Amino acid sequence: MASQSAPVVVGYDGSPASQTALQWATTEAARLHAPLRIVEAFEVVFTRPSPGKVIPLAALRTARESGLNVLADGIRLRHPDLTVQTLPVESGAAEALVEETERAELLVLGSRGLGGWTGLMIGSVAVQVTTHAHCPVVVIPPDLRPRAHEVPTVVVGVDGSKASAKAIEFAFDQAEALQAQVVAVHAWTSPVRTYEEDGHSILQFDGEHVQGSSRLLVAESVAGAASDHPDVHWETRLVNGPAARAILRTAESADLVVVGSRGRGGFTGLLLGSVSQGVLHHAHCPTAIVR
Repeated sequence: MASQSAPVVVGYDGSPASQTALQWATTEAARLHAPLRIVEAFEVVFTRPSPGKVIPLAALRTARESGLNVLADGIRLRHPDLTVQTLPVESGAAEALVEETERAELLVLGSRGLGGWTGLMIGSVAVQVTTHAHCPVVVIPPDLRPRAHEVPTVVVGVDGSKASAKAIEFAFDQAEALQAQVVAVHAWTSPVRTYEEDGHSILQFDGEHVQGSSRLLVAESVAGAASDHPDVHWETRLVNGPAARAILRTAESADLVVVGSRGRGGFTGLLLGSVSQGVLHHAHCPTAIVR
């Protein structure tokens, strides 16, 4: 885990999603007493200029730096105890942000930036960063609104894997900060038991056995985090069906959904599992991918 002095990094490009991400990151950095590091990446595309025309690269860099400084000064006025750093980077956004995750406590970015196909819910930068990041990544939708409920809710996917364990720790930490409850979701498919009868294999639905095993798995997985956060109320949600769908349905009115980067199933060579990808692409609340 990153040290306490490691920054909360936020990717910024002026888009609505990045502005919302900046607000979320600022609040989180203040809570953690960690520096806030605002990273704006831009690529300079060289084309053949008209005769006698000079490409003002120095002016472009100065304008970027000036804009970030104004942004940082506004945050310092609202949060005088917060250390705010700015970093304009002349490179691809995904490459720059992944490099930042090697030294970050947390990375926050918007689900979509200024470029790319506007019809996609998740931009290519968010996909690349969540796939290759070295620290937890929180992806913020552009239309984030306060949820209309009495008790804030953090939903976390549980499957007993190491990534799931890290996700649970992150979820309880966030729930304590938000004064929220945690809903631990575990899903399964094809709950059957095979046995032999008169020389034939019999498949039998054994829902009661699976329910009991699943409840025990969740209880054992959550026990450590629950003990470390005794004031956080939590409950179990057991679902027979695809895990991503179960998590998304539970998170429809949640304030945050948390999943591990990879679970038990699937291809071990993949850096981001299918469940994580499904939740990332379809959730309408902030989504944390925890490695």
